[in-house]
Amino acid sequence: MSLTTAELGTTGMALTRVGFGAWAIGGGGWAAAWGPQDDDESVAAIHHAIASGINWIDTAAVYGLGHSEEVVGRALAAIPADQRPYVFTKCGLVWDDADRTAKPRRVGDPAIVRRDVESSLRRLGVERIDLYQVHWPAEDGTSLEEYWQVMVDLRTEGKVRAIGLSNHDVDQLQVAEKIGHVDSLQPPFSAIKRGAARELAWCHENGTGAIVYSPMQSGLLTGAFTAERVAALPADDWRRGGPEFTTHLERNLALSAALEPIAQRHGVSRGAVAVAWTLAWPGVTGAIVGARRPEQIDGWIAANDVTLTAEDLTEIAEAITRTGAGEGPTRP
Repeated sequence: MSLTTAELGTTGMALTRVGFGAWAIGGGGWAAAWGPQDDDESVAAIHHAIASGINWIDTAAVYGLGHSEEVVGRALAAIPADQRPYVFTKCGLVWDDADRTAKPRRVGDPAIVRRDVESSLRRLGVERIDLYQVHWPAEDGTSLEEYWQVMVDLRTEGKVRAIGLSNHDVDQLQVAEKIGHVDSLQPPFSAIKRGAARELAWCHENGTGAIVYSPMQSGLLTGAFTAERVAALPADDWRRGGPEFTTHLERNLALSAALEPIAQRHGVSRGAVAVAWTLAWPGVTGAIVGARRPEQIDGWIAANDVTLTAEDLTEIAEAITRTGAGEGPTRP
């Protein structure tokens, strides 16, 4: 199947507008888990995504404390090398194997970044990572200049093809850009969480690709959530305590309901409309969409080629204002 693509900044990589997000398939038992997962089903989901035309996977070392990368590696091993998708991962979160439920530390130490890239290459079973990203700004005393320089060096050495930042703001992007080009940014962005609009504009102006995460706000904009479902989430699913799933749940579900008429007009799911909304913003190359089972992909892959009309965007903006969901600009 052929899906529309867009260039990721100046990297030369043409990405499908949606990519496979591998956060949840890391499994349970760690600080940001989505509950227990079936690895065989996760591998099947990855294979289904690729068979459906998706050409990139985004994971991170910390997802499942290495387990997500291992699952992605297992899925890749069964695919001929010339048919494999691009593989993106992240570094900079260090965990304690003796206490899996402890919150990982945000680290930028160049020696640890170099150690982590080797660990990710091994778990993924690849010779080069297509996009290597710093997951969060460091909090270990390492300056941005220090950890971005080692990322630039890794790109120069060929360990990684492209480098990016995740969860960094415009001021930090500008500091990094002076040292070496920021190939890509990965911010959270959805019709509920709209705070990264300024960063997306910066990317658009500076030749930096942007792949947004949680475009369906971790499932809230799919139409599948109710207060009862939130209450029934596994005990180790991080969403049980997240403010968007608790304090702000009612207004978020109201926004989700407002997407239904638009979904019906386009013949797609609410989730696909939510993802397409993020893709309508200038500067956005693609959206990372999670899946744990093959059939979940079928629910949102249509977003890749849905173009929302000006009327659709106005209707969504009015719904955001009416429901009071989230903060930030209400339309591209």
